[in-house]
Amino acid sequence: MFPFQNIITIDKESKTPLYRQIAISIINEIRTGTLKAGTPLPGTRELSKLLGVHRKTVIAAYDELHAQDWIIVIPRKQVTVSQQIPVLKAKNWSQKEAASSYQNTFSLPFHKAEEKMSDKKILTAPEILIDDGYPDIRLSPIEDLLKIYRSYTTRKYAVKNAIVGTTQGTLKLRNELVSYLSKTRGLNITADNLLITHGAQMSIYLASQLLLDKDATIITGNPDYPIANKTFARTKATLIEVAVDENGLDMAAVEKICKKKKITAVYVIPHHHYPTTVTLSVQRRMKLLELSHQYSFAIIEDDYDYDYHYASSPYLPIASGSHNGNIIYIGSFSKILGPSIRIGFMIAPKNFIEQCTMLREEIDFGGDGYMQNALAELIKNGDLSRCLKKTKKSYRQRRDYLDALLKKHLGDSVSYSLPDGGMAIWIKINPMFSVNKLTSIHQLHIKRIHTQENAFRFGFASMNEPELEEAVSCLKAALKN
Repeated sequence: MFPFQNIITIDKESKTPLYRQIAISIINEIRTGTLKAGTPLPGTRELSKLLGVHRKTVIAAYDELHAQDWIIVIPRKQVTVSQQIPVLKAKNWSQKEAASSYQNTFSLPFHKAEEKMSDKKILTAPEILIDDGYPDIRLSPIEDLLKIYRSYTTRKYAVKNAIVGTTQGTLKLRNELVSYLSKTRGLNITADNLLITHGAQMSIYLASQLLLDKDATIITGNPDYPIANKTFARTKATLIEVAVDENGLDMAAVEKICKKKKITAVYVIPHHHYPTTVTLSVQRRMKLLELSHQYSFAIIEDDYDYDYHYASSPYLPIASGSHNGNIIYIGSFSKILGPSIRIGFMIAPKNFIEQCTMLREEIDFGGDGYMQNALAELIKNGDLSRCLKKTKKSYRQRRDYLDALLKKHLGDSVSYSLPDGGMAIWIKINPMFSVNKLTSIHQLHIKRIHTQENAFRFGFASMNEPELEEAVSCLKAALKN
């Protein structure tokens, strides 16, 4: 029932008769669009009880509204807002037109994002999406995950555990990750060093809020992950971009900057750099650690798809080396489970995690405890590791199949270096063509195009062989036309 008692204002001390006050309140709500044409109104008995007035007062108000054609009264059946709102009398120029409140713009000062959010394109069935490196949900262990999830919602102890202490992440998942990350990434941590987040981006945001301000300076790559750069820029910190080549972030350039200016942090993507997919070399990892010790800056290590290596075992994270606790290590399970399952983690010293947890609580009380505990069980019983083994084999085959297709059909139009892992290939278009030409293909949508580099990311992991063939065929048609 619509809360009529809250929109009808009555002042018993006013000289205006009560029935007129009721009528005026209803007219105002009709004119602003709150009460729309055809909306049913309460009966006279019901409304008199809601307002605490005599029924005859409500009858008089309805008679007034009916006489002016604001409402339609069907005796002993219903009262509704009229479909034909009466023509209003002329007003003075100083009077404001009544309008729906939220059709107005917010006219008071407020902080604005740098860019207006673009409307996301909704793909129709025939269209092909080249994403920038998503897993194939058809190969994901999401079905096993949801089975565990459903079972937890029916167990009394599981319900209790899922709603306790989720701001930092459930203890069950954090404890399981301590063992898992030690075995897979050589990280020596405790549950106190872990914060579970809604994906890597939340970790980047929290870290930047605590580390950066208008007096801070952060070094990032060029090109680099654009959303991270926007997050850093929002703190008003100074961003200095350093070139990324075939061996990753240029440490010689980082060192030159450190000698001239106080650096607060360096943001680095060591495996399958976004967007170029290159891996930071061992020598440059060691140099970054050395510079961090020497110049006392933090390292934000974004290891978003560490799990996917094909040619050889991955390098261990920089965070697994010897450091003074100045590395904020960020990871995610979205690249295994699917982009809509937002579970990531941050690793840092306990005092930093505590502050991040308190900051996170200001905007987000906690994550999905059932989902976190289900993931913990998936890790514990070995299903996650078995899935990774299977998907790595499939993704490697898809990478190699795409490589063959590109060489066969687009060899003279594109150039790229085949990455040793990850879920995407960074493809540069030859200078005779413009990458923006690819946006004109009606049946093809490319998620990440980089105009400045005349390049785009081809996410191959989410596509099977027929889908890869179809996508390359569309690219060939566009570039050869």
